[in-house]
Amino acid sequence: MPGEQVNSVEAEPGGTAADAASEVLSITDLGVDFATESGDVSAVRGVSMRVEPGETLALVGESGSGKSTVALATMSLLSSNARVHGDVRVCGRSVSGANESELARLRGKQASMVFQEPATALDPLKRIGAQITEVIRNHRDVTSAVAKSEAVDLLRRVGLPDPEQRVSAYPFQLSGGQRQRVVIAMAIANRPRLLIADEPTTALDVTVQAEILDLLRGLAAETHTGVLLVTHNMGVVADFADRVAVMYHGQIVETGPVEDVLLRPEHDYTKKLLAAVPRLDTAGARRGVDVQAAQPARSGQPGRSAESEKPAETDGADRVVELDDVSVVFGRGARAVRGLDHVSVGIHAGETVALVGESGSGKSTAARVALGLIRTDGGRVKLFDHDFHATGRKARRALRSGIGVVLQDPVASLDARMPVGECIAEPLRIHRKSMSRADRARRVGDVLERVQLPRNVAGRAPRELSGGQRQRVSIARALALEPRLLVADEPTSGLDVSVQESVLTMLTELQAELGFACLFVSHDLAVVQSFARRVVVMKSGSVVEEGATSETLVHPETDYTRRLLAAVPVADPIVQRARRSERLALLASGRDAE
Repeated sequence: MPGEQVNSVEAEPGGTAADAASEVLSITDLGVDFATESGDVSAVRGVSMRVEPGETLALVGESGSGKSTVALATMSLLSSNARVHGDVRVCGRSVSGANESELARLRGKQASMVFQEPATALDPLKRIGAQITEVIRNHRDVTSAVAKSEAVDLLRRVGLPDPEQRVSAYPFQLSGGQRQRVVIAMAIANRPRLLIADEPTTALDVTVQAEILDLLRGLAAETHTGVLLVTHNMGVVADFADRVAVMYHGQIVETGPVEDVLLRPEHDYTKKLLAAVPRLDTAGARRGVDVQAAQPARSGQPGRSAESEKPAETDGADRVVELDDVSVVFGRGARAVRGLDHVSVGIHAGETVALVGESGSGKSTAARVALGLIRTDGGRVKLFDHDFHATGRKARRALRSGIGVVLQDPVASLDARMPVGECIAEPLRIHRKSMSRADRARRVGDVLERVQLPRNVAGRAPRELSGGQRQRVSIARALALEPRLLVADEPTSGLDVSVQESVLTMLTELQAELGFACLFVSHDLAVVQSFARRVVVMKSGSVVEEGATSETLVHPETDYTRRLLAAVPVADPIVQRARRSERLALLASGRDAE
């Protein structure tokens, strides 16, 4: 039953007063209610937990379960309409009764937080170096030169390339993954005793995710920092957590050591959550999706054979998009950076092709080229059998109307000032000027139902929806024009596993129904394996490997693809420990070879 705590090794919290003093986080009977126009809403009820120095407690659950509310309550960052009950203590000090001055000294020094969405955590008008040095100088008496030097070192530690140059960059000049690394650098700048990480690796590719987890693991061991990890990625939980607490409808329903909870779950909700986790199969037992035959390899469904998944031998007549020997260079002279280097990729009607690779590999640049948003410096882009850049402005506009786009961050991609219905109708107003207001409203209602949302959602604001609902709205907007090509850039990276599964299943069903081609950009190789028919592996702007998903992700031909696969965490703590050792050995052998 919800509210029942099972699999628990001991009472939460418990122990003597001396034990309590050693805890970096102690939460006792926490309750959080929000006052709304329609009455009070209970978000968290009776939550108790603790985090010891050097320990990582993972808090998991679906969107709306209350896990982020607990994290925000720990730092006293809840909105003004929140009423908090119970006791929250950080490093022995009560947060509930602290004034703003005491909280300011606590935040960033004793406790730090890595927020889920780096775009909202960083000041867009300040250089990232200035934002990191501000955090350092707020809590330590050091010169600006020393703080800047530390900022550069922190950026290097979190894996940001060219930290000496990047320290002068603005947030908008960085990718989503790079911005998240900056947020993590800010959080660890003063070596806090407690680190609260709310989805800290959501925007990161698998290799950088592994490096960040290694970094956080090393920090916890070196400085005895306790970590409260809020995440939906069960592979990250298996790789990093010591204990797990599972939340459902505002309550903790199961808690215990990571091996007990992930391998021997007792609560039905935990079992359901783990069943929805996409599993990376490197042994070939499962196969990727042949979408044209509507055979998703998900939820235990058997896939097709590797032979049947090979792309059909056809000419280019049915290709909806084709990048032919495309090169893109950003900047000029000594500052020139090659974004794409002679890349060729084609997608047939009804087919899903995934672009994978690390941040900066060129996969998002290739997607933007396919959208006609970036001018090429060589090669040709064909869209619906038309040379895109050889056509006139009016013709290019007509070609773009055949493309739907789903972006990584639904919060940033939906206008907060517009109701959901207007957000969905915007492409119709631009490309279907002859359509009446009534016809647009009907079309909005139809696509909302197609993405399994009620028609009355059209009148709500994006902020009133959950993350999964907002992403469904983004998909509805992308489908409003009935596109022939859907470009999906990390469409499920911010979603919990059960919502992610439902969104991918929905996309598969919609593709089978509507027949659009899909260019799927992702760093989640398990999702790629379960969703895409073909995969293109990119590194430093070039294609290093391409083939049927079932073959490429099971029998990779290049060391780079093997390193990508080795960095993917799996939701089995025992297996994951072995995989981590294998990954480190593979990296060491690669360095020796160089």
